[in-house]
Amino acid sequence: MTEKPAATTTATATTATPGPFHSLREFYPYYLSEHSNNICRRLHFTGTSLVVAIIIYALSTGKYKFLLGLGPAGYGFAWVGHFFFEKNKPATFKYPLYSLISDFIMYKDMWMGKVSF
Repeated sequence: MTEKPAATTTATATTATPGPFHSLREFYPYYLSEHSNNICRRLHFTGTSLVVAIIIYALSTGKYKFLLGLGPAGYGFAWVGHFFFEKNKPATFKYPLYSLISDFIMYKDMWMGKVSF
C-alpha cells in the first residue's frame, strides 16, 4: 500500500494531527494534507475561481441573487474532489471557518506557485 504524496508547498509544513486546532497557523498544514490529490486541488481552484467571479459579477451589476450560487459553486467542486478523487471527508464538516479561510489561502498559494496544481 502506498501513501499519497503531500501537496507541494514551499512553506515549511509540519505533519499535523486532526485537531483540536487553536489557530489557523496550526490548521493550514493539516488542510494541505487533506488536499494531496492534484485533481482535488484543481477542482477546489475551479470552484474558488467561480466563487470570486460570482461575487465580482453580483457586486458590479447589482444582481445580488447570483450570490445564492456561491455555496453550490464553491462546495460543489470541492466535494466532488474530496469524495471521488481524494477519498476523504472535507475538513469543512469539522472546521468550517478554518476550512473556508484555508481554501482561499490555498487558492492564493496555487496562484503564487507555492502549492502545485
